[in-house]
Amino acid sequence: MKAFLILEDKTVFEGVSIGANKEVISEIVFNTSMTGYLEVLTDPSYAGQAVCMTYPLIGNYGITPDMESSRSWVDGYIVRELSRIPSNFRCEGTIQDFLVQQDVPGIAGIDTRALTKILRDKGTMNGMITTNENYDLDEIIPKLKAYNTGDVVTKVTCEEKKTYPGKGKKVAVLDLGEKQNITKSLLERGCEVTVYPAHTSAEEILSVHPDGIMLSNGPGDPKECTDIIKEIKKLYDSEVPIFAICLGHQLMALATGADTHKMKYGHRGGNHPVKDLKTGRVYITSQNHGYVVDTDQLDEKIAVPAFVNVNDGTNEGLAYTGKNIFTVQFHPEACPGPLDSGYLFDRFMNMMGGKNNA
Repeated sequence: MKAFLILEDKTVFEGVSIGANKEVISEIVFNTSMTGYLEVLTDPSYAGQAVCMTYPLIGNYGITPDMESSRSWVDGYIVRELSRIPSNFRCEGTIQDFLVQQDVPGIAGIDTRALTKILRDKGTMNGMITTNENYDLDEIIPKLKAYNTGDVVTKVTCEEKKTYPGKGKKVAVLDLGEKQNITKSLLERGCEVTVYPAHTSAEEILSVHPDGIMLSNGPGDPKECTDIIKEIKKLYDSEVPIFAICLGHQLMALATGADTHKMKYGHRGGNHPVKDLKTGRVYITSQNHGYVVDTDQLDEKIAVPAFVNVNDGTNEGLAYTGKNIFTVQFHPEACPGPLDSGYLFDRFMNMMGGKNNA
């Protein structure tokens, strides 16, 4: 069946339909990872977005036990070629069947390189995936321009808190759209982990006297999370050590008076170089974000830059002055990798032991 990807600049790509047979309007973004397509599909940070994979062949090792959450969150999926005969000893099914089961529509057979160049040149834009060959651009374009991802954090967060037993430090994780490898990374270090829904009050979290607090990754515009930002400010005012990743990093910055803005096309992939300003060492990191913290208006009495993106100089992390708090824009819990920055979880463990490593 024919399928069409229509962008808000009126560019139209024609390909074949994959996954669920339905029409969807979404923000179109691209990811440069060569592996880990299942982790991309199940990363809650992609809620409200349709993802174009720049690697030309997707699905060659099928569906494996590597999901980052219990379901897929992408609105749509865009690939050059979809492998329909996967080969891997861990394979449990095909990506085509998975997309159908998860009700995710997609399009294959288009020039994903050309699409990526458009998004890099013109910036992230909205688009529609449709199988309607009689589409009307004059009718569709206003709908694309009007689309907004809205409050996607409420959509992706857990419904109730859950505790994972451990004999070590007690860590409270605020689930803003958490990738499960964050919890796994803490459990591997012996922590007792309690995951809380995004709209949990600071008072409830602090009432159990956690040794540390983790603010997770998540989707959407951080400025949409006004109520959550107020609660994070209360967590900041406590003396509990805090480690924040991605959206959590942005929300902590907003809670303490800094600002954020939308990037032209964001960072999404597994090969982004980041420099640790404390050591001068560069790490290859996994990233997935379309917003960034402004450092121009950063009050050094509150926080100072701790990491910087080597490619474009954007902020990749903050160290909070006089606080056991540090935050990063990238993903140290990256799965399938790279694992270069996993040491940050050990830094967090040291902070919970009373040592300031921020």
